[in-house]
Amino acid sequence: MAPRANWKGFLRLSLVTCPIALFPATSESEKVSFNQINQKTGHRIRYVKVDADTGEEIANEDIVKGYKVDADSYLEITKDELENIALESTRTIDIDQFVPRAEIDDLYIVRPYYLVPDGKVGHDAYAVICDTIKATGKVALARVVLTNREHVIAVEARDKGLMGTLLRYPYEVSDAADYFDDIKDVKLTKDMLDLAKHIVDQKSGHFDPERFEDHYEKALNELLAKKQKGLPITATKRPQTSNVVDLMDALRKSLESGSKAAKSPAKKATSAKKRKAG
Repeated sequence: MAPRANWKGFLRLSLVTCPIALFPATSESEKVSFNQINQKTGHRIRYVKVDADTGEEIANEDIVKGYKVDADSYLEITKDELENIALESTRTIDIDQFVPRAEIDDLYIVRPYYLVPDGKVGHDAYAVICDTIKATGKVALARVVLTNREHVIAVEARDKGLMGTLLRYPYEVSDAADYFDDIKDVKLTKDMLDLAKHIVDQKSGHFDPERFEDHYEKALNELLAKKQKGLPITATKRPQTSNVVDLMDALRKSLESGSKAAKSPAKKATSAKKRKAG
């Protein structure tokens, strides 16, 4: 089944406009998810909207949005009032500025989307915008409205098309100083740093997402498979952890274990070759 677009509208660079659709570039739909059920009946639990004070169930048509002013009072905001302040960017991603990608702090990144031409018309205009962004090597900053909220979106060239990344506003990003100011300044010895660097060298490689394994998701699937077959479920023994007292000793042991792990695959490969030759 073809993916469903989250948003449809127009991408505009000055007077060049093309119809586009936004598709999420990532998905968690393949992850195991659970429903809450009644343990006694096995039926799924249904939530009911009730008045917090009276406990009475409320019909959907009687529910409106409210902004909390203090502990006991709210400002009622109607649907019409929200529609009256609807933004022009509701149906157009209007490019405002071009900036170097390196200047966008990772803290501002929210989620990526693919921007794709919508329909047969507009491919030429899409190509103009796409190739222009690609040629500049920069990122285009624009605005887009998703679920009634305006977001800043950073649009950049990717493969044959465009990728847009939603960005946070400054008020959504916490100041690192609020968390790091109390960290003590510790001066490490050269020997400690050298040992730590050796460990890094042992573990260095290239970024390959295919090597990532979601161990928890794997364990969930195994658990579900066992329960469906009626197999016994045994508790997993968790490794014991202890506080590190001697840092130098811990670094040396880490280096030794890394060396053994690196040699182990080589030994297995050699043994396999000998068996094949025999």
